[in-house]
Formats: sequence, C-alpha cells, structure tokens
Amino acid sequence: MSRISEKIESVQTRLAVAAKSGAVPLLLAVSKTRSENDVREAVASGLLNFGENYLQEATAKIEALTGLNIIWHFIGSIQSNKTADIANQFDWVHTLDRIKIARRLSEQRPETMPNLNLLIQLNIDNEDSKGGIAPSELMNLAAQIVELPKITLRGLMAIPAPRTKFEDQLEICNQIHNYYLQLQQQYPEVDTLSMGMSADLEAATQAGSNLVRIGTDIFGPRQ
Repeated sequence: MSRISEKIESVQTRLAVAAKSGAVPLLLAVSKTRSENDVREAVASGLLNFGENYLQEATAKIEALTGLNIIWHFIGSIQSNKTADIANQFDWVHTLDRIKIARRLSEQRPETMPNLNLLIQLNIDNEDSKGGIAPSELMNLAAQIVELPKITLRGLMAIPAPRTKFEDQLEICNQIHNYYLQLQQQYPEVDTLSMGMSADLEAATQAGSNLVRIGTDIFGPRQ
C-alpha cells in the first residue's frame, strides 16, 4: 500500500468513526500544489473528487489527467477575468460570494456541458482574510442565483476560523449547519454542505457536513 493510500484509508476511518451510524461525508482531496502523480495515486486509491485553488496550475493538471473521470472542484477565490476558464473546466465551484460572478459563470458555461454546481461561501466568523458572505446576505444571494441558467445552486461552503477545542469546533459547525438547513428548506434541491478540513473533520462530520476538503492529511505537508 502506498503512502497516499495509507493516508486516505486513515482519513476514511476517521470519518466513519465521526459519523457513527450516520452518513459518511464525501472525501474531496485538495490537490493544489500537488503533482499529477500524487493525484493519479489518489485516484488509484478510489478518490474521484479533487479541489484546486489556483487556475493556472489546475488547467495544466486537468489537461494532463484527462481520461481519469475526475470531478474537479474550484475552491479558490474567483477573479472576474478567470470565470470563463472556470466555467469551461470545472464541475463544481465552492467559493461563490457575488452575484456578478454567478452571472458570468452562467453566461460562460458551455451549452454542451451539464450545469455548473455552485456553493455559496459563508464567512461565518466575518474574517477579512477570507472570502464569503455574511449569513444575513445568504437568502438574498441564493434567490438571485437560482434564477440563472446553466448553473445549479447545490448548497454552502464554509471555513470557520481555527478553534483548538472540539466543543468550540462543534458549536460553530452546528451554526453553519443551521444556515444550510434554512437554505435547504427554501430550495429543496440544495443537498451539499462543504465543511471540514484536516483539523476539524470530526466536528464537521458530527455537525452534518456531507463533504469534507482534505489536503494535508492525504498528501502530507504542503509543498
């Protein structure tokens, strides 16, 4: 068994334990800065969902790995001049926080491709260093997104500020999950809560996340 395979198995075990008898979240491998061979190794271990932050790096990787049936998620900040490439190359976008960007992705998504899946990024701690909207803006932005063609609102993404204690992690993750439930009540097609990383995946899983984004604990320290 390879090093990456062992790490994937370890993460999946952690998720299963955290989920107890509930559903285990989908494992999204954060492959930014990682080599094509690392991604191939993760695919060989059964993963199909990969997240990229940097468009130029992702473009080369996507082209090199064509044919592996990878589902590509864009999880970085979105600049207006990059929306066409994102709309043409990715299956999911996790970091939507402006209607302007949603409109551009809608206009630039090719007719020949399935709808682009979108997650609204929630800035739950109001951190200046992170993208995302305030919870008070959530329903207004969602109402505008669902009217646009060629994109589909699938749910929420959040990156809470780091918290050391599990109880504190669980508390903020539960708050995010409540906003997800509010969105789902209004829009029943919403089905994805992208929440949880290497340091807080147990709390996120217990709080109801169904997609976790894991980089370090799959591929090792960032290169």
